[in-house]
Amino acid sequence: MNFPLTLSVGGWQLSVHLLCELLAFFLGFRYFLYLRGRQADPIDDANRVWILIGAAAGALFGSRLIGSLEDPQAFFSGEHGIWYYYTSKTIVGGLLGGLAGVEWTKKTIGEQRSSGDLFTYPLIFGLMIGRIGCWSAGVFEPTYGLPSSLPWAMDLGDGILRHPTALYEIVFLGMLAAALGALERRWNLQEGLRFQLFMIAYLCFRWGLELLKPGFRFSFGLTTIQLSCVAGLLYYSRTIWRLLFHFSTLSKPLYAQE
Repeated sequence: MNFPLTLSVGGWQLSVHLLCELLAFFLGFRYFLYLRGRQADPIDDANRVWILIGAAAGALFGSRLIGSLEDPQAFFSGEHGIWYYYTSKTIVGGLLGGLAGVEWTKKTIGEQRSSGDLFTYPLIFGLMIGRIGCWSAGVFEPTYGLPSSLPWAMDLGDGILRHPTALYEIVFLGMLAAALGALERRWNLQEGLRFQLFMIAYLCFRWGLELLKPGFRFSFGLTTIQLSCVAGLLYYSRTIWRLLFHFSTLSKPLYAQE
């Protein structure tokens, strides 16, 4: 298998990575619309549109900013100019930036209801498609892992067997979706908790996954992504505390409502 993977279309070579990125946005959004059509949305159409705009703008900015800061030396050197910022991106930054964009938008328009639950499964679906694209790029996309001697280690294009970290993430996301579904079949979760559980689980996973990836680390041993994950988990610290010690305040067993 030769990385990066491409598809031949009418004599043109199409990047699988680019194709998966486009499909992730398109199919993820279509899935969101499908779910919104099947269940009652507590937020009216006008406010939902503004929230989508806030989420997209925040995700774009956050993804580029945190992605650029993954290598602070390159970012602050100014060698690559604005192009370095434009080409650098990361999911963690996109999620945290999108969260900030949504919260700012909701405060501006006066929306009090939680808006994240409807985004949860479409985000997981889109992330899984996007990570297929990351894997297809091999070492030409900075999501590959450290060298490894494990049986499933892969040569991602540089002749070195490595952790296929993009595939690890796909497996994790599938398990997370299944776990959330199982939880919701048993418990009636408080509004907004589905999204919060997704964010907490994903940030914890990404903090650990960074241990298997090369890249810049600060003198205290952490990466920019790990610091961003810590910041996100601190934001959700109240929810984490209630999950650990007061779960009954966040949910009720479904059988209790029968």
